Amino acid sequence: MVRPSKKTQIPNLQEAIKETAWKQIAESGAAALSLRAIARELGITAPAIYNYFPDRDALVTALIIDAYTSFGDSQIAARDAISPEKMVERLTAIGVAYRQWAITHPQRYQLIFGTPIPGYVAPLMEVMPSAARSLSALVSVIDDLRIANKLNATGYPEVQPGYEQQFEIWKSFAGDYNVLALAVSMLIWSRVHGLVSLEISNNMPPFGVDGDALYMYEMKSIEEQFVTE
Repeated sequence: MVRPSKKTQIPNLQEAIKETAWKQIAESGAAALSLRAIARELGITAPAIYNYFPDRDALVTALIIDAYTSFGDSQIAARDAISPEKMVERLTAIGVAYRQWAITHPQRYQLIFGTPIPGYVAPLMEVMPSAARSLSALVSVIDDLRIANKLNATGYPEVQPGYEQQFEIWKSFAGDYNVLALAVSMLIWSRVHGLVSLEISNNMPPFGVDGDALYMYEMKSIEEQFVTE
């Protein structure tokens, strides 16, 4: 590997640091992320990284925000590619885009939805804007179904006392959606998350080479359960 000389300037060093971090995560896992190793890979001194990321946790937070932003862009683009009145089609498109983004960016998906990094606690107020936005496409479609009286959620469990504040924080960043729409969206997310997590970790049950058929079956099951035509 040819290392940059001291006179060499790395264009957009902050982005180069993050891209090298993603490479390191892909090779060794997020728990092994090391600022010094990134500096060696880029041929720079550790203090050069500290100008952008004072410690590992700051870098992890930046990676999480970038991952949520990319994921959210994908979800919103999938929703907005279909007319608002076609709510079921929008729901399907969001689900398909969810799985495709995870398959395309497995390290990013695992960082935001997978196993926590030992010793790292995400700073809520830094991460919440991009995290809330990333699921806002799904919540908006579920809320549109509710408004149109097409959301079948009779008897859905109420939010337990003491947790309402979490939804209020979420709404302050992603829109003032109905609590029921938020709660139903969380359940839908948990169901597709389970299948996607199994697939990208190569633990998919034996339903074929990949999870296409099983995933689309689950998407159809979700629509049949929650959508009333």
